[in-house]
Amino acid sequence: MTENPPVELVETDSVPSEAKLPTIHGNFQIRVFHEASTGFDHVALTLGDMDGPDPVIVRLHSECLTGDVLGSLRCDCGPQLDSALKAIVERGWGCLLYLRQEGRGIGLHAKIQAYHLQDKGADTLDANLMLGLPADGRDYSIAASMLTALDITHVSLLSNNPNKREQLEKHGIKVANLIPLVVGVSEQNRFYLETKVERMGHKIDQDQLDRN
Repeated sequence: MTENPPVELVETDSVPSEAKLPTIHGNFQIRVFHEASTGFDHVALTLGDMDGPDPVIVRLHSECLTGDVLGSLRCDCGPQLDSALKAIVERGWGCLLYLRQEGRGIGLHAKIQAYHLQDKGADTLDANLMLGLPADGRDYSIAASMLTALDITHVSLLSNNPNKREQLEKHGIKVANLIPLVVGVSEQNRFYLETKVERMGHKIDQDQLDRN
């Protein structure tokens, strides 16, 4: 097991960066973590008691300005964020980590450059590679550090992406199971999702894509 990178709770004048956060989905607790190596601030939203015997339902959600904020239909990120928060509220307890890893870790500028290449026919994987960037550059060691700081070591992961499971387990988080999160499918993002399945190993049944 490799050592997790430095992660520290952001504090100002001895005041913790932690507070109550009422949302349209429910009343969460928000806590901000600072990643020393990148300078990014990541967010943990928690609901309820994390100390139960069952795995904690957890969503690792990578930042997506276009999908989460602007309602883009090119991806399923916005619907996944909403559905994950709803699922946590329905369970009564759980955690969502909002990770500052825009565009699968390549950043917003490069992500829009990749969109330009996709407009010309490239799929999401090849567009990144054509820019000399990784198909998926995300590193979930920071997520493992955040979960450990929250005393969460055994999770049920809301995800279709086996790589998230592999990376968390590499860094000491036990993943009991993956809970599929297939929402927001449309004609505008179907090819994007099919590329995830066919070239990136995501677990989405074809009938789930066809039904949506």
